[in-house]
Amino acid sequence: MEWLSFRLNQLSNFVFAFSLVLLMTLPEGIIIPSIAGLAVTYGISLNIQQAAVIWNICNAENKMISVERILQYSNIASEAPLVIEDCRPPNNWPEIVTICFRNLQVCYPEHLPSVLKNITCTFPGRKKVGVVGRTGSGKSTLIQATFRIVEPREGSIIIDDVDISKLGLHDLRSRLGIIPQDPTMFEGTVRGNLDPLEQYSDNEIWEALDKCQLGDLVRAKEEKLESTVADDVENWSVGQRQLFCLGRALLKRSSILVLDEATASVDSATDGVIQKFITHEFKDRTIVTIAHRIHTVIDCDLVLVLGDGVNGLTGRIAEYDTPAKLLESEDSFFSKLIKEYSMRSKSFNCLAKVQN
Repeated sequence: MEWLSFRLNQLSNFVFAFSLVLLMTLPEGIIIPSIAGLAVTYGISLNIQQAAVIWNICNAENKMISVERILQYSNIASEAPLVIEDCRPPNNWPEIVTICFRNLQVCYPEHLPSVLKNITCTFPGRKKVGVVGRTGSGKSTLIQATFRIVEPREGSIIIDDVDISKLGLHDLRSRLGIIPQDPTMFEGTVRGNLDPLEQYSDNEIWEALDKCQLGDLVRAKEEKLESTVADDVENWSVGQRQLFCLGRALLKRSSILVLDEATASVDSATDGVIQKFITHEFKDRTIVTIAHRIHTVIDCDLVLVLGDGVNGLTGRIAEYDTPAKLLESEDSFFSKLIKEYSMRSKSFNCLAKVQN
């Protein structure tokens, strides 16, 4: 808009200067001086009016983009209801904590191919299940489908004999816990971030902070649980934010905990703390781990390997067994991923030594 207005102003100034020189060079008597002065006056105002008209047209065009976006958002299908009174799970659901995927197919836009194809498997109750695969294999999509962030094109997800597609979103998501890859904290206080619904006592909050190794840090602050969390959360490190998410999950005490590459953005020391904490505090729950660092799923009870475009199994189950069983075969996809990760780790270590 600025560039267009500048060029139009320059063009108008050029035409106005040319007309002014022409009027001044005409022989005397051809044009009345008063008429010439009037023409010059109107020429100046015409330049200003033209620039204003062009500016308003460009502004109107930009504002119409906002209208188009509002119309686009208004046509997006709403999520399922938060609560469906005719289909509410028992208070102790899920109790056995078994997750069954039956012929699950998931896509994003309906006209595009499925991201997950014919996923059929069972995550046993109170076991640790690792989900691995290369980038684009559908690991995060599997978790999004479990939380019903995306709805399946076909198939179903059954948790303790309850089809989650028939439940309200609040009834489903309130029974599941997640520690995301990018830890989320909100502007406010430490208490507000750990217990936003004010469901737990101070003793329970302090206990959770102590278990996730944040108790001493918060106690050292003058305002304790009322310590400020800034708008940009820059007053807390990434590792500390991840530990806050752990504390939030611990307070919630969900029977199913999902780790969506929870240690991908933290250092190895913090990774070790988180893994030790999870092993000790969530040992009697079903844990689903989306693995970025392959070694984090070695101690899992089962490992689900999702295929990608390289092996021709895009969005399908390539392997599903115990880590020991998968490592017995050097040709298994899991063994190849372990080797690739080990080679990358050695390369990074050598590079770090050279830089030091």
